[in-house]
Amino acid sequence: MNILAIGAHPDDIEFLCAGTLALYAEQGHKIFIAVATNGNVGSPTLSKTEISDIRKSECEESCKLLDAKLIWMDFDDEWLYDTPDSRMVFIDAIRESQADIVFIHNKNDYHPDHRNASKIAEDAKIPVSVRLVKTQFDYMEKIPHMFYMDSIGGYSFEPEYYVDISNTMELKTKMLDCHKSQNDWLMELYNDTPTNMMKTQCKFRGMIPGFKYAEGFKQVLTYPLVGSYKLLP
Repeated sequence: MNILAIGAHPDDIEFLCAGTLALYAEQGHKIFIAVATNGNVGSPTLSKTEISDIRKSECEESCKLLDAKLIWMDFDDEWLYDTPDSRMVFIDAIRESQADIVFIHNKNDYHPDHRNASKIAEDAKIPVSVRLVKTQFDYMEKIPHMFYMDSIGGYSFEPEYYVDISNTMELKTKMLDCHKSQNDWLMELYNDTPTNMMKTQCKFRGMIPGFKYAEGFKQVLTYPLVGSYKLLP
């Protein structure tokens, strides 16, 4: 299968579902990671161009660890909206990956970029298969099944399914650690590093199913349903 995860920012996918993606990769599935915004406001000292270039490089380094293909959409950070242009780019990302499964943000997430990325991706589910919706890539002859990812900190999200990522936590951590540019200033903002925050959340999510570490998901239950939770690894 082809597995696509769509994150609003560089490092969102690593934080929220990289352990699950690593399990798919171990099973021989092809992994794609699409990043909607370029992270160009993610620094207290660097220019937008400088931090954007750094964050793309960090994403590339992270994707190499998983042998995943990076799809870089390059929208401005904090300014992702549902527009005809953004819809076309999201449709193209799904078509490029020929995804069987797509992981998207929780639609009730705390961050507007996350919420908008969720809506655009979910609304692209059917158009990816419509022949007369013309984009760079040809239309798909299938409609992908979608899952909502957890939100950072678990905000407004109650998982329905849990994936045991205890055996892939080390790789997930290495992927998130690639995003070094975010450590210092997020420590100032939240008094913690992204890696520590991620491990705390995954440990908490693992408590209910009895796993050391877990990632939580919900199915996107919009018509048509083409899969089920059994598609999770």
